[in-house]
Amino acid sequence: MDVTIARSRVQGTAQAPPSKSYTHRAILAAGFSAGTTVSAPLVSADTRATMRAVEGFGGGVDIEDDHLDVTGFDGQPGVPDQVLDCENSGTTMRLVTAASGLADGITVLTGDDSLRSRPQGPLLDALDHLGARAESTRGNGQAPLVVKGPISGDGVSIPGDVSSQYITALLMAGAVTEDGIEVELETELKSAPYVDITLDVLDAFGVTAERTDDGFRVAGGQTYDAGDGYAVPGDFSSISYLLAAGAVAGDDEVVIRGAEPSSQGDTAIVDIVEQMGAPVEWDRDAGEITVEQADLTGVTVDVGDTPDLLPTIATLGAIANGETRIENVEHVRYKETDRVAAMAEELTKLGASVTEHEDVLVVHGDESDLTGATVNGRHDHRIVMSLAIAGLVADGETTVTGGEHVDVSFPDFFDVLYDLGADVRR
Repeated sequence: MDVTIARSRVQGTAQAPPSKSYTHRAILAAGFSAGTTVSAPLVSADTRATMRAVEGFGGGVDIEDDHLDVTGFDGQPGVPDQVLDCENSGTTMRLVTAASGLADGITVLTGDDSLRSRPQGPLLDALDHLGARAESTRGNGQAPLVVKGPISGDGVSIPGDVSSQYITALLMAGAVTEDGIEVELETELKSAPYVDITLDVLDAFGVTAERTDDGFRVAGGQTYDAGDGYAVPGDFSSISYLLAAGAVAGDDEVVIRGAEPSSQGDTAIVDIVEQMGAPVEWDRDAGEITVEQADLTGVTVDVGDTPDLLPTIATLGAIANGETRIENVEHVRYKETDRVAAMAEELTKLGASVTEHEDVLVVHGDESDLTGATVNGRHDHRIVMSLAIAGLVADGETTVTGGEHVDVSFPDFFDVLYDLGADVRR
């Protein structure tokens, strides 16, 4: 689906979608339990993949108006009757790969073209060390994957600079092993706040995991139990696009609801937008952020812990005065697409001046003059939404291909943008 955005002004109130990261973890945690209710979840293409995995392991997920009724498999996933298709969801594949190691038999996992190009090797090696047989069918560390369990628990070492999801997967599965799992990090941990999200969800389900001097540890023999249920907070990765829209195209203030504080590293976008010069107020008690348009100035940002913010920051940099320097970006190349190269190339089509290095992306705002063009969303929800924000200020009309991919994390994104006053046509 192609989406065309004309230069527009926005104002009003928007509701942020629920957190994708919290929803994934809550669905799987509910699966590990005897069953519970997950309130205010994000129901999207990615999270549906995790729901199907829970069902494949022997649980059940009923989608109601504002919650999920999850029937759990009580800590012991069964062997799925068929291949688990994770589609485009990297989080699903990593979390479910480790959970597969608990099943007494063989589980096969696959995904779409993009997901089959993403690295899984370190997690497979860890599961091998824990007693499973975990293999890539093509021998390249990428899906399709075959996992034969069960594992019992032990200590493993794993790199921390490829994906924090490896650590999340091992901690969630390790809690119901006999011996628990201790994870030693071989390198500095990137995207560390995502492991904090995992620890939050585990705690809410009565599972104890902790940091160690060298990594993380979770004791075995634990039981997942969320009591009366679990409520998902709002998603700050998605909030970043609404904040950016208000900061660059606000006709009056834009108010974003669903912004309750949490362990999400992407809450950093509030400070980043404010540092660039936009008036921002965050009422943490009410869970509301108010932002107004301003002339922005470039900043230097390290996205080692916040990789999903790179597309938003790059777009803001193309509109701001001066230079925006985004550092520590190499791991952002291993997402749904190489987001560093994608933003460099697509913003350039719109008239931005961008310099791409292996671990740094520099956007030269003073040398950028955005003009509408047709840009490629790269089948990546975050690229699509960021380019749409650029379209709000580019002269003329901007057409973004692949607009349907917003269904991964923010299914009604274009409806929300339209309701704020943007000229959006599909």
